[in-house]
Amino acid sequence: MNHIKEAVSTVLIAAIGTGGKETALSSTIAGAGVIVSGWLGGWDKALQVLLLLMLVDYVTGVLGAIKTKLIDSEAMFWGGVRKITVLFVIGLAALMDDWVQPGVPIFRTAAVYFYAGREGLSVIENLGTIGVPLPGKLKQFLAQLSDKGETKNGSG
Repeated sequence: MNHIKEAVSTVLIAAIGTGGKETALSSTIAGAGVIVSGWLGGWDKALQVLLLLMLVDYVTGVLGAIKTKLIDSEAMFWGGVRKITVLFVIGLAALMDDWVQPGVPIFRTAAVYFYAGREGLSVIENLGTIGVPLPGKLKQFLAQLSDKGETKNGSG
């Protein structure tokens, strides 16, 4: 893991530079990162997994849209808004934890796990759209979820 951090750091330094303006910009970005991760309740593995799943979901969703020739900039925009809203909910859950019982992240943990599960299911659906072979039972499960969602929304 340290090798990855060192590689990213080297690439960023090479891309940004080491002058005064570059140092100010990188310091501002680092400060914003500290504030955001603090507001989200810390930079733990659960949050890292969720953010990675969110990124993979977005990328595989775009790839699926390209494959099916259904690229829609509005859908992509609202997908991004939904992901930002998820992070807002996690931040709110972290604040609730600090309010109800400081040091015990019950609401935040539940929110992160819930949204990580949803993102994971979405990634699997996107992989199926792209053409990655999925086990039959998993396809049936996803079809059932899709049918329930359509019936619930009144379109089925």
